[in-house]
Amino acid sequence: MKKYSIFILLLFTVITSANVRMPLIFSDGMVLQRNKPIPVWGWADANEKVEIHFNKQIKKIQADKNGKWTVNLDAEKAGGPFELSISGKNKIVIKNVLVGEVWICSGQSNMEFQVFKTKNAENEINDSNYPMIRHFGVAQDLSGLPKDDLKAGKWEVSSKETVGNFTAVGYYFAKKLYAELKVPIGIINTSWGGTNVETWTSREAFQKSDEFKSMIADVPVMNMDSISKLYAKRMKERVEKIQGTEVSTANEDTFKEPAFDDKSWGELKTPSLWENQPLGDLDGIVWMRKTITLTAEDIKNKAVLSLAKIDDEDITYVNGIEVGRNTVYDARRIYNVPANALKEGTNVIAVRIVDNSGGGGIYGEVEDLKLTIGSKIMPLDGNWKFKVIVVKTSLSPNSYPSLLYNAMVNPLVPYAFEGVLWYQGEANVWRANQYKKAFPLMISDWRTKFKQGNFPFYFVQLATFDEFGGNSKKGSRWAELREAQTETLKVPNTGMAVTTDIGNAKDIHPTNKQDVGLRLAAIALNNVYGKKQVYSGPTYKSQEIKGNEIILTFDNIGSGLLSPNSDELKGFEIAGADKVFHAAKATIKNNKIIVSSSEVPSPVAVHYGWADDDTEINLYNKEKFPASQFRTDNWEMTTANEKYKVSK
Repeated sequence: MKKYSIFILLLFTVITSANVRMPLIFSDGMVLQRNKPIPVWGWADANEKVEIHFNKQIKKIQADKNGKWTVNLDAEKAGGPFELSISGKNKIVIKNVLVGEVWICSGQSNMEFQVFKTKNAENEINDSNYPMIRHFGVAQDLSGLPKDDLKAGKWEVSSKETVGNFTAVGYYFAKKLYAELKVPIGIINTSWGGTNVETWTSREAFQKSDEFKSMIADVPVMNMDSISKLYAKRMKERVEKIQGTEVSTANEDTFKEPAFDDKSWGELKTPSLWENQPLGDLDGIVWMRKTITLTAEDIKNKAVLSLAKIDDEDITYVNGIEVGRNTVYDARRIYNVPANALKEGTNVIAVRIVDNSGGGGIYGEVEDLKLTIGSKIMPLDGNWKFKVIVVKTSLSPNSYPSLLYNAMVNPLVPYAFEGVLWYQGEANVWRANQYKKAFPLMISDWRTKFKQGNFPFYFVQLATFDEFGGNSKKGSRWAELREAQTETLKVPNTGMAVTTDIGNAKDIHPTNKQDVGLRLAAIALNNVYGKKQVYSGPTYKSQEIKGNEIILTFDNIGSGLLSPNSDELKGFEIAGADKVFHAAKATIKNNKIIVSSSEVPSPVAVHYGWADDDTEINLYNKEKFPASQFRTDNWEMTTANEKYKVSK
């Protein structure tokens, strides 16, 4: 019986290995790129002869010794539907194939953001019967090694039944292109929320980069199972070294009690996310404690505990009594303290925090971390005691570099397309300065891998979001990341859609994705498709200091500078040699902007929109494209020395 089973297994292996197999991207409903050679590839038996038929073309190829084969179809004009057939020892027929314009859409959650979540979603879904628009959704997947094929994915035709789950930015871009070009449009959506740029970049790119080659040298080349085990081991060891005690849930029920002795615990600066401190990218469960001293007079008054924001979940105790809990990572924690909870002398605030992914801990504004007793305010910022009791060991896309490139980009190579749309950067604000190197590196990497020249690479500048309350006075990571994106325009054949006016300071996922898609489409229509138009807002060019004024000049002014619905330009600040910025008066004259302040008699530099939340800024050109935020100085910024590190 055993020998018979082995024979059947061998026979099954021979039969299945004989079949020609295609990558998942080659499937019914697909869109191929027009006016370019069309790479077609797949697998067969070693040295097997394969024949490809498409439209009027016939191509023949022989698989190599590993069974891989690749052939280029001649360029085709837009049209279809056609059938693509691949014959070897078996035959595959791919139906309903169109030829038109193909764009890859990638990035983090704002690219992943689906149509059904956008503003006016019901109307958009009702107006979605566009059979010439096709969407391929790449299934989310991780890999420690470059994969040949995707985990899953399929082409879908735009309709009421399907469009709700399309990438919204990509769909609204495609809809505008189709309206203008009247050719099939294919969008390939490979995105994952919360991901940094390093996970989308190949290992080879890091190895060739002076900035990152020492980092990547310490990252082992392993499959996912081995990486997961190594990650779990390294993370646990690192945490135990930092906190000086074992990662364990033993005696956890006593941590909320005021009598518990936390002298052996480590300390964390608060408010501040763990990932900006030695704990790094920890996901898991952490207890944090703060001891305060109150007088007999204090405890006679009503007490309110404010803990800023906690990422992700908390259960909060005062002297062992639960005063509140929340599971929303960006909600302000404001808890009423029961009258009997406080006592004269020492009191203990204990918080059990669960961090599921990304940044963790107590974060936000210093002024939001306090105990209010009657009219008295007791600040709670500073060092808090901490103990990690659980380390989540499951891998995330950000656990190691290249995990998403390997699983969600490499399998698409060398599919022919026109260009890339990119919406990402929120996960890199902590390392905004280094993004000036990391982002161009990724663009260069993709261009190298796909071997289609310097194809168009258009990206979305981060919208307003008041994550840290950053500004010119205390620094703004979001402004620095936007600056890094602007500097990436130095890379050939790139374009940037500015979204300062369509964000939401309280929501990292603004729902107006229609205008984002339209602004990206304007760049493509001008640069790629010959439909000349203004496609950018004003971009800072130079400054001239004249007495107590600074005169600014701009590129991309269109038919002139404008401040719509207001006679007053907002968002401009000016500073002297002391580097202290003051709100400034700014006026438009002869398509230049004159900036001044009575508080700065000898100005040196100007900031515009230099804040996490830049909602109020209002400089446009007459075509109503907003100006990108900028600064005219080169002073060291908040993220100047932050570097990408891999957990060890």
